[in-house]
Formats: sequence, structure tokens, C-alpha cells
Amino acid sequence: MNPDPLAGEERPTVQGVVRDLKRVPVARVLATAFIIFWAILFARYSWEAPISVGPDAEWHFPPRAGDPRQTIPIATDAERALFDLRQAVGERGRKVDQDPRVLLVPYTQDTLRNTAKRSPLDRAILARALNNIDAMGAKAIGIDILIDQPQPEDPQIIATLKGMKTPVWLAYAKRQYAPDEIEQWQQEFMENWSRQLSGSQVRQTSVRFEADGDNVLRRWPTLPRGLPPFMPLALTGANPAFNYQGSIDFREPANPERPVFSKLPIDLFADPATAPLMADQVKGRIILIGGDLADRDQFEVPSTRLDGPTMSGLEVHASMIAQLLDGRLPNPASSLSLWALAVLVVLCGAFTAMLDVRPWVVALAVLGQLVFFAGAPFVFEWRGIDTLGLPAFGWLGGWTLAYAATGAAVRAVGSEQRRYAQSALGKYLPRDIAAQILRDPAKLSLTGEKRAIYTLFTDIEGFTAMSHRLPPDRVAALLNAYLDGMCDIVLDHGGTIDKFVGDAVVAFWGAPIARGNDADRAAQALLAMNRFTKEFSDSHDEAGEKMGRTRAGLHYGDAVVGNFGGEGRLSYTALGDAMNCAARLEGANKYLRTVALISEEARSRTSLDVFRPMGRIILSGRATPIVVWEPAPDADPELRATLARLWDRFDKGDRAALDEIEQICLTCDKDAALSAFACRLREAGPGGAVQLTEK
Repeated sequence: MNPDPLAGEERPTVQGVVRDLKRVPVARVLATAFIIFWAILFARYSWEAPISVGPDAEWHFPPRAGDPRQTIPIATDAERALFDLRQAVGERGRKVDQDPRVLLVPYTQDTLRNTAKRSPLDRAILARALNNIDAMGAKAIGIDILIDQPQPEDPQIIATLKGMKTPVWLAYAKRQYAPDEIEQWQQEFMENWSRQLSGSQVRQTSVRFEADGDNVLRRWPTLPRGLPPFMPLALTGANPAFNYQGSIDFREPANPERPVFSKLPIDLFADPATAPLMADQVKGRIILIGGDLADRDQFEVPSTRLDGPTMSGLEVHASMIAQLLDGRLPNPASSLSLWALAVLVVLCGAFTAMLDVRPWVVALAVLGQLVFFAGAPFVFEWRGIDTLGLPAFGWLGGWTLAYAATGAAVRAVGSEQRRYAQSALGKYLPRDIAAQILRDPAKLSLTGEKRAIYTLFTDIEGFTAMSHRLPPDRVAALLNAYLDGMCDIVLDHGGTIDKFVGDAVVAFWGAPIARGNDADRAAQALLAMNRFTKEFSDSHDEAGEKMGRTRAGLHYGDAVVGNFGGEGRLSYTALGDAMNCAARLEGANKYLRTVALISEEARSRTSLDVFRPMGRIILSGRATPIVVWEPAPDADPELRATLARLWDRFDKGDRAALDEIEQICLTCDKDAALSAFACRLREAGPGGAVQLTEK
């Protein structure tokens, strides 16, 4: 039997990979390498970008502690959703009995009704409750209430706090980290309050949470310098330098009737009749006092983001305290390991795309890798590993980017003719139009259609005479460099190059594809040509032979656009009055002493405000007058606006406006175009037009 010619194809070799790479053009290799680089970054930073924006709106790299990170659209939301799912089904989604170490003492809606105070919360009831709790042997008390403004009952609460025997940690915030919530006067009030309690058992504590952009609490906050100890750390006696960066270990109750943390309203502790009955609930416990109100200090957590109730800040603090006491503080993956995994994932995608094997083998390889990378984070979570920040979606996205980019590079082998054709078309058409023609060659049929387009003609002043005085090779080099720059401007602004007539460039916008901003594209191209040709002329002074100015005309009107010619030779061009008018406008520059002209039909459709009026003229070979404008982007905008108003007044019959225009001409005595404009107005009169006899 003859040997199978496909035998061994399932075993890719390094030589085969190198061979494929050599077939790909250098530009394609560089583009693919660039995409793979971004794929690695995406696989590493899909949770959040490695930058932050501070309160002063300055960007910081690397991120600055306390500043909000910049999220990545779609990717960040996907990572958060996957993490929430992992927490729900993982080891930390277990259900627990009620925790006997922490007691929540909240202000409730009934408290607000009984005290007839909503904001700030009543401090008299707080003082009475603290007095009673202090006598019950609590381990420590945390007050998650920001006392940042004076109240009538302040002397009572200050006296109570000064007499406390139980360690008390009172909420504190800093304007530097909460500028939208803390005014300067509030900051000063808190500082003065702290001084009054100096020497007592009361200390300041930070209650600063860091919810993600979707208002879901998932992680422990960063602890910027300058803030007092974080409340869970303070109440558990943890090392002040402790700074855990992992996720919060939220718990679900084993019995829905018994929440994870016992909760008794503050009213019970403030009432002398009921307070003694609560002693067993307080002794030896950490007491958290704060609000549990539907409209304040409420957060979503991973288990409640879809349909569950929100969680109060008190319960969040309690969850963190229990997490600390249990020592359930698994560290997230290190930065080095995340980089290594990101590179591994992307390389797997790239090399899978380069496999030169049977399709079913590639399918199995793809499926196996996707299952592994999608399932590994869930396995980690089931084993008690913190997967906060683990870029599960980023791995899939990075793998996909690498696979797609490398696959495209591999498929590019053998497509040189197509690339050449696209490159050739791209010299005359915008990229999107050239791509459409390559996808559908039928668009090159011998048909024409009437379209409203923006037509542009340019011509170099005196170039023919100059070409006779220079060597032919120098003329060719000079003209090619000039036309290259002009073509780039047309294509960069989405125009179609119609033809070259010697040193003249003919282009149009609006065909074969019309865009909503074609007017601005054409006008911006006109301005760019003015700048380019001036710079080109200044930099190409051939032995005293300086290139003349490039005159240009831009018009908007109807033309017949299509492919004209024979089956063996086609030319995509435009014919009709719009083309003739643009050509006449280019020639009119000589008479009007201008460099570029744009008709009112084109100017009125652009959003650019850089033109000054040049009056009404009748172009050679035409009977209908046309209003023309000159691009003057460097002129004073107020002067342009003034000229437009004066021209409008004069055109409507106000001859005094001409005197004002002539006064402006005297102050701009070197502006030949402006002086010629004034002369034409005096010759034509209000509402009149000057007939041009030359093309």
C-alpha cells in the first residue's frame, strides 16, 4: 500500500511553525504580534485597567491607593458576574448557623418614627443605649454613624462617651477620600469632636467601603494612609498594618428564620424597662451600632445582586469581622502568576490557530482548552481559593483574540494577489469602498447613476513653465512626491480620486458611498491641501525654481458617477455640471486673487466656520451666478463674521456696508483677495454678479 500523504500531519513541528511564519509578510507579522500583545494585556487586566483617576482628575500609573480604577467595558461586567456565580456555587457559598460573636444594634424605621428624627440620627437614644450596653460587659462597640454636624443632644452623648468603660470605635471620614460627601466644615467639626473625647475609651475608625462600579460590594477596601484603622480591624484587634486585598466572605444562613448575625433594635437598649433583658445578648460580644434603613447605607453583594434584598453597612462590617476571626483570608493570585497564566492562555490560542492538522483534531483542541480555561476558576473556588481578580473572561477573550489574529495571519499565506489588488484600488478609493469592490466584483459593471457629490479640482500655478526649466527626472520626482501627498489627503478624508491631469488632481466625495459628513470631509481635505501645498512649496525650492501656489475649487452638485470605458479598460469617474463647476472655480482663483474657493452649495452643508465671502460671480461658460467663499482658517474669526455680515447687508441693498468693507481693506492692505472682493462689489452693485470671461 502507498503511504498516507497525511500521515504525521497531526504532529505539528517547530519547523512547520517557522515555515508558516516566513510565508507571512512582515507587516502582517507585526500586526499579529501587536494584537497578541493586547490579548495578553486583556487576559491580565480584564477586571480593571492598570490605571486610576484621582480626585484631581489626573491619571496615575501604576494605580494610586484610594483612587477609583478604570474598568473595561463588557469585560469588567462579565468578570464580576462570573465571580458572583463562583461565590454562589463554590465553597464559600456554604450555609452557616447564627454567629454568637457579633450583635447588630440598628436604628430601624420604627426608631425614626419614635424619635421623630431622620437625619442626623437621634443621639439621645444612642447615649441611653450606650450607657446600658456599657454595663452589660460588651467586648467592644463599633458605631457606624458619622457624627459630622452639631445637634442639641451633643452634650449628653459626649458625656456618655467620656464615661464609657468599654472600648468604643466611632466612625470617621476624611474629605480627601470623600469630597462629595464631606464638606470642610464637617471635617472641622469631626476634628473638634475628636479633641473633646481625647483621653476617653473612644477612638476613631474608618468605615470606608469600596463598592464596584455596579454598586456591589465584593472586596475589602484599600486603606489609604491618613485614615484611622478600618472598623473590622479595630474591633478584632488586628495589626493596624494589616491590609487584606481579597474578597469579602459573605455567608448564607442555614435557617432562613435565624439570620447569620443577631439583630436587636436600638430602642430595646435605650428603654430602661427592656434593656436589662438584653444583657445575655451583649456580654462578651462585639456590638455594632448603626442604621438599617432602606434608603441609607445599603449595598448589593454577590448573592443579592439579582433578586435579593440589599445588605446594610452594619451587616457588611459584621461579615468582615467574622471573616477575620475565622482566619478565612485566602490571598488572591499573585501578579506574577496572573502574568504567567495570561501569557500561557494567549500562546495556547496562537499555537492552536497554527496547527496544520485535520479539522476534527483542531476542534477537539479548541474545545478542550476552552473547557479548561472556563472551568479552572470554578475548581479554584471549590477548593477555597479566592478568585477575586482572576480574569476568567479575560482568559477566554485573550485566547480568542490570539486565535483569531494568528489564524488570520496563517490564512494570509497565498493571498498576495488579493492584497495587491486591494492596495491598487486603495490608491484611488477609500479603504471601505475598495474592500466592497473586492468582495463584490459586480460593482465594476458598466453602469452609471446620478448622485449629488462634492467635487474638487486642484492645479499648480505655473507648473508647466517650471517643468520646461527643470530636468525631466527632477520634474517626475517632484510631481510624484506632490501627488503622493495630495492623494493621501483625499484618501485620509474619505474621498475618491477620480483622475490626474498633469499636475491637477480631481477627486469627489459622496460616491460610490455617501456619508453623512461628506461635506466636512471634503472641506477639511481642502484646508489640508492648502497647508500641505504651502509646506511642500517651501521645502522644494529647486535652484531658485519655487513651485507656484496650488489653486483649488470645491463644489456640490449633481453628476453621473460610474464605471465608463470598455470591457478591457474601465475608469470610475464622475461626469456632469458639478465637475465642470468645480473646474471653473479652480480657474476663478486667478481672477479673484485667491488660492481656494468653495461654492455656497458646498459651504452651506459643512459645519466648518472658516470661510470668508468672496461675492457672487458668473463662471465662464455658465449663465447662473454663484456665491463663492474663500477658506481663511488663520484669519480672525470676528473679522470673518464681520465680512459675512457686511456682505449680506450690501447684497440686500445697503451700500454703506461697502464703505465698511473698504475700510477693512485699508487695514489689511496686503490682502489682495480682500481688495479684489471690494472692487468686485463696487463693480457689480447690490445683488449683482461679476462675469468671468476666462476659464
